[in-house]
Amino acid sequence: MIQKTLSSIEERLKKVTSVTDENRSELLDLVSTLKTEIEELSKTHTEHAESITGFAAVSTREATRQEKNPALLQLSLDGLAASVEGFETSHPTLVGVVNRICSMLANLGI
Repeated sequence: MIQKTLSSIEERLKKVTSVTDENRSELLDLVSTLKTEIEELSKTHTEHAESITGFAAVSTREATRQEKNPALLQLSLDGLAASVEGFETSHPTLVGVVNRICSMLANLGI
């Protein structure tokens, strides 16, 4: 389920027209790194990995919608950021990737 969700995020990013090619490329690179980090996390923390993946999907959807709802975007980004709390020491790359994704998606939602 996790890999399927991450693949659907990639497909959504590839199809969205409201994102510059540069941002799309960077987001796709971040999602690729997220895949690797989530795979590692899921070996020991499956539910956390699923939560992070779910919030990433919702955040991506909210940031790339034609009719954006800033409140929903912010809620989804807050959930995504909160989903990695506590992993700063054990999975610093994961936390960094999620923080970068949150920043980029927040900027898309403006």
